[in-house]
Amino acid sequence: MLHETKNGERRTLVLAGQVLAALRDFSALRRFDTDEVFVGAQGPAAFPQHAWREALEAAVVPDFHFHDLRHTFASYLAMNGATLPELAAALGHKTLAMVQRYAHLSPQHTSSVVTRMVERMLG
Repeated sequence: MLHETKNGERRTLVLAGQVLAALRDFSALRRFDTDEVFVGAQGPAAFPQHAWREALEAAVVPDFHFHDLRHTFASYLAMNGATLPELAAALGHKTLAMVQRYAHLSPQHTSSVVTRMVERMLG
């Protein structure tokens, strides 16, 4: 549960699979005097810039930002059949216009959707 968000409304994050498993593993190491997931010695931790940069360098990934993962998440949801309202709920967006700014369908996905439709309709 996110109690403080940019738009001022509380929001629930849905976690599943490997992400949930990783957070459960991490919880064995976390502090018990706070509900925060990521906490440093002086309280809630800031984004780990140094570790992020090192990971990108090790993976040889240039010009990539953590926020780019929101676009990836939205695009993967869309390419796995999520509706626009489902995308809006998962991303915490109030407008479909904002969802469309985040969800990008790959050319391969669009091609396969058109191909499926043609095969179903024309045989």
